[in-house]
Order: sequence, then structure tokens, then C-alpha cells
Amino acid sequence: MKPISGINMVGFSGTSAKEIIGASVPRIDGAFKTTGAAQYTADFHFANLAHAVPVQSTIASGRIKRLDVSAAEKMPGVLLVMHHGNADALYRVVPNEFSATSSEARPPFEDEKIYYWGQYVAVVIAETLEQAVAGANAVKVEYEAANQSLKPSLSDYAGKRKSGSKRGDVDKAFSTAAVRVDQTYITPVETHNPIEMHATVATWDGERVTLYETSQGVVNHRMAMAQILGVPRENVQVITQFLGSGFGGKLFPWPHSAMAAVAARRLQRPVKLSLSRRMMFSNVGHRPRCEQQMKIGATADGKLVALRQDYLNHTSFIDEIDEGCGEATPYLYSVPNLEVTSALVQRNFGTPSPMRGPGAVPGLFAMESAMDELAIALKMDPVELRLRNEPTKDEGTGQQFSSRHLKECLETGRQRFGWDKRTPAVGSMRQDGKILGWGMAAASWGAYRFPATATVEFCANGRVCVRSATQDIGTGTYTVFAQVVHEKTGVPFDRIDVFLGDTSLPEGAMSGGSWATASSVPSISSAANRAKKTLLQLATSTTGSKYLNADPDKLDLTDGRIHLASEPAGAGIPFEEIVNLGKLSGITAEGKTIATFEDPKAKDLSLHSYGCQFIEVEWEPDIARLRVSRVVTVIDGGKIINLKAATNQIMGAVVMGIGMGLLEHTIYDQRSGQPINGSMADYLVATCADTPTIDVTFLDHPDLAMNEYGSRGVGEIGLAGVAPAITAAVYHATGVRVRELPVRIEDLLKSEIREA
Repeated sequence: MKPISGINMVGFSGTSAKEIIGASVPRIDGAFKTTGAAQYTADFHFANLAHAVPVQSTIASGRIKRLDVSAAEKMPGVLLVMHHGNADALYRVVPNEFSATSSEARPPFEDEKIYYWGQYVAVVIAETLEQAVAGANAVKVEYEAANQSLKPSLSDYAGKRKSGSKRGDVDKAFSTAAVRVDQTYITPVETHNPIEMHATVATWDGERVTLYETSQGVVNHRMAMAQILGVPRENVQVITQFLGSGFGGKLFPWPHSAMAAVAARRLQRPVKLSLSRRMMFSNVGHRPRCEQQMKIGATADGKLVALRQDYLNHTSFIDEIDEGCGEATPYLYSVPNLEVTSALVQRNFGTPSPMRGPGAVPGLFAMESAMDELAIALKMDPVELRLRNEPTKDEGTGQQFSSRHLKECLETGRQRFGWDKRTPAVGSMRQDGKILGWGMAAASWGAYRFPATATVEFCANGRVCVRSATQDIGTGTYTVFAQVVHEKTGVPFDRIDVFLGDTSLPEGAMSGGSWATASSVPSISSAANRAKKTLLQLATSTTGSKYLNADPDKLDLTDGRIHLASEPAGAGIPFEEIVNLGKLSGITAEGKTIATFEDPKAKDLSLHSYGCQFIEVEWEPDIARLRVSRVVTVIDGGKIINLKAATNQIMGAVVMGIGMGLLEHTIYDQRSGQPINGSMADYLVATCADTPTIDVTFLDHPDLAMNEYGSRGVGEIGLAGVAPAITAAVYHATGVRVRELPVRIEDLLKSEIREA
């Protein structure tokens, strides 16, 4: 596997070894991507490669009555047609084992039952992609349809609810509150649409399989696929060198991975299976529909006394997936009486999956929308309402916060946005003939640190190699690894090689939940420190060394040269001289990260990131045009390792939030369960034309309970709060309160606010 190498940092300011952490560092993988040298999964091609195309169900519920593959098997180039009647045995993963998670519990072709439109009923493997497509079209399937459940609304659910968090007597406190809000907020089905679609390329060498994957977690993928295929995990290798984003949909393996692996084993030749964009809408997850009833009660001066959140989300008939909308509710504000309840409603759709900011993002749409409505009922500034209800500890767990600067986020955002110029009356702000609306919302996301391992090697050729089986999903992980090694060793950036995305490397962290950086940094730091210590000790004990018999504690490593701390810059000897004098191939050390839930210093703390979104919309009622024109976002995400990459993450999340607020909604045909708008021509996402001016500020307060730098993740926090800030701004401009996303122009046409 080829490394991704550091770039020459000459000409960049503020990027010495001691300044590299927190600098705006260009991505070291940027040249690979811009020149086309980066190989994504579907780019891998091997001699004698065959192509696989799935056959999908055309009903949402029932069973296969008859499957006729005879015509397909006779077609030119068709090598194999696999289905329930002839597929190799595939197995389920052990339930509730986080280290080996699959997206669907049911492996492909387990039985002849149909649970959702698009479910794989067969797969055709042929010499060429065109022949495989033709073969798949020739497969004939007869179904015995059964009753189906496709209704979008979940409001008719009358079953039991699970209490997730509870304190005090919320119903009594709400009934006696001076000011109350009782509303239901709805977020629709949203579909992940990364630029790179899901794909698998499978190759077998005897009993060993190599899977080139679109994966956000190669280590988990390996563990899960070993169980699904029924082979020892040491016989499975998973490689994801580059990923064209995943947004959570690529966290865990989907059935197509096993289909490609089994086909390759049967044919004893490489097999590639690439999903089409339409398959992305039915077979690899989505954010489920969530319906949340929020009850908030407060005193006349704005102190919260009661908060109830009762949410429903749909799940499939295969898996029970709880979106977790109450994640942030118990700790975000101080309230003595609180309860969160939830329930799952089964529908004949594919299994939902994590989507950027799962739980907290739809949950905060409801929470922050209700807070905005409460502020209006109180005739109180919405920023002041939130400041007035700042907690001193996590009231959900009783734990102290490791680091919490939400108040500072709100105050900084208010100042940068110019919030104090806001006039609260609906439709009262105008500019250039447009009606302006200003809205805001708070944001939060959990901070996590999971086990991870990395090695750092001082090589005989004068380079430093850092290795870990995590992956860069497009967020800058390659560069973060190089930054930490540079800061720890002083070796020039362009002499650092980073190896990621391969399970033959030391086990690394998953790239999800905003925990890849926080989890990886301690392992890299520890490995670099240990390797450096060994190097300096060898410099004092290796025959021929300039520093033979010196005190290793008085040596240092600067710009790749070993020297006495008392010597000037540029003195000393290149570190590779010691490696070669010792007749060594390299000096390697391993470092490990301890998970926060196993760390005595962190497990009893409440670990979260915080932020806020201030948003301006422009409403032109005469032409029915609504646009987000300005965003100010302030983030308390701990110490930022790479300012450029982190800023890009937040800006991308804000744009995704605009899509959530104004555009995105997957619609299913109520007769068949097929996604009606299952293409990029019909499913609307935010584009450059929808992108406003985005001002990003990081408070940069290190959270030392997380790691030595105090870094937390920023992937999800930038999306949290965007949608409710948009709907608050829409209300301010139009007087129309939108409680079901996305905002539709037809909703706003009800407004009586017109241009002056």
C-alpha cells in the first residue's frame, strides 16, 4: 500500500513543529485528488475482473413466489446468477457487539421474504458491466404480495414508549407553568448522497479475501464480514484508501459487500459491485422520519420548569433502529422536571442508518424550535432565554462538564452577527427591497474517544512513517496524523509518510460520531514519544555515534537532526545516521488510546461539544423566493488541530443544514414503496447557488479530558442547530411557523407579510 506523504511546508507561515497544531495546513492528500492519482473503491481494477449487478424487489412486502433465471444464465458473458436457492451460506453478526456491526441484521438471500422495495433478490455476475445489467434485466420474479406499511405519518402509533431520561414530575410542573409551549415537530426521511456511491471489489487468494471498500470503519468492516462470511478474521483484509464522503451511511457493511465477496469466492476471480444512484435511495440507509412532541413550561421570567420530549421514528421490519432524538435534551439546559420517551414504528422501508449528527440533529430541530416559540411567548430575546437557563452541571447524569463554553458561543455569535440590531416584530426588517428574517439556535454533540492503535517508525532512509487502520473519509485525517508526528518529532513535514485505510495496519478508530481525530491523536502522540525516546537512547549507546555515552536526557530532535539541547539549530546528526549505524531497518514504537469510558479521568465527566447558529434569510413574497443569505456559526470544539480542515467541515455541515431546512425529503410511492425522487435530478440538495456567506469561529478551548491537545471532533456539531435557526428566521420574516421540514414555498404563501 502506498503512503500519503507530507508536503514541503516552506513558504507557509506559522507551521514550525511547535506551531503546527492549530495551523491552517493544506491537506497532504490534496495533490492525489486533484491530479486523479487517488484510487477510490470503484477505481480498482484487476485482471479477469467480473462485474456484479443486483436484481431488486419491485414490491415492499411479501415473498418470492417464483424466480426464473434461465434466460439470464444463457445470455452472453453471464457467469453466475446467485439467489436464495443457490447462494453460499451467509451468517448474521453477533447482536449488540459494537466491534462487529452490520447495517442490516439479515444477510442477503437469507430467505424468500421481502421487507422493502429494492431489496436484493438476486445478483448477476458477468464479464462486463453491460452484460451484467442485461442479465439482471432478464431475471423474472413473481411475488406473493402481503400487507404493507408505507404510511409516512407515525402519529397513529398507540404502543408502549420507552423512557430514556427522567427527573422530577414533568407533567405536574408543565400543567402549572406560567408559560407553555406544546407542539409537534417533524423531520422527514433524508437520504445520504455522497459523491462516491457505495462499491465493493472482492478478491480471493486461497482462503483469504481482500475487500476494497467504501467504508468509514475498515476494522469494524473486517470483523463483521468475517462473521457474515464465516471465515477467520485474519483471513479478511479491508482497504479504503480514499472515500468520497459517507455522512454515516458507510459506517457499517451493507449486503452488497457480502454478495461481491461470495461471488468472487464462487468464481475464483475478482468481482466488482457498484451501486447505482437509485440503489443509494433504497439499499444503504437513510435518516428516518421523526415526529417529536415537545412540551416546555417556564416561569414568567423565563426559567424552565418542565421539559417533555416524546418522539417516534420509523424503523424497518428487519432491524430496530432508534434515532436517539433525546440525546442532547437532558443536559443542554437547566430544568428540574424532564422526561424523554421514544418508540419505534415499523415500516416497509430499508433499514435506517446514522446520518450526520444522528439523534442530536433532528432532536435539536424540535428542542430549539420549541425554545424559539417559548421566547416569543415570553416576549424575550431568544439568546437571553438560553443564557438564562445555562446549567452548572449535566443534570441528566449529575456529572460535571469536562469543558462547556456554550454561553461564550452565544455571546460571541450575537456580537459577530450583529444580533442586537434585530427588531423582534415579524416582517419588520427590510433591506434592498427584501424582507429579512433573523433566527438562531444552540447546538451540541457528544465528545467521544474510542480505542485506537498507531505505530511511528524512524526509517533508515530518513523518513518517518505513521501507520493506523483508521481511514480518511475526506475530512483531513491524513494531514492530522502528519501534523502530530511533525509536532512530536520535529521531522520536516515533507519527510512524513502516512499509511491509513488498511486492516493490515494497527487497529484504528472508526470515522463516525466525530471521534476519529480525538481517538487517534493519543495513539500517534504516544507512539512518536516512545520512538523518539528509543532513538535518542540509541544515539548514546551506538558505536560510531557522535553522542556515544552522552546523557540521552540532554539530547533533542529538531528538523530531523539529533543534537544536544545546548547546541544551535542545524547542529547534530541526521537521525537516520543512528538507524544505519545500528544496522537497523528502522526504529518503531506503538501507541494506544484508552477509551473515555475506560479512563478514570474522563469516564465520570460529561463530554460534549457546543455551538450556535445565527442565520439570516431573505424573503421576496412577490416572486415567492426564500434564500439563506448569511450564517454566523461559533463552535466550542476543544483544541482545533487543523484550522483549515475544521473550517471546511463546519462550512460543509452548514450547507448540508440548509439542504435539511429547505430542500431534502425522500418521498416513497404509497403503492410500491419505491423512492419517487430517487435520483439527483429529483432529490434536492444544497448547491453552490444556495450557499450563503458563512462566518466560522472556533473558541479553541482545549478539553484536556479528551487528550493531551484537548481536541474534540467537529464533523457533526456544524450541522446541529442549522435547521431550527432557519425556521426561526423564516418565522421572523414571514410570520409562518414551519414545524415540519423542509420549509416549502407553499407554506410561506400563507404569509400576510408583503413588501413595503
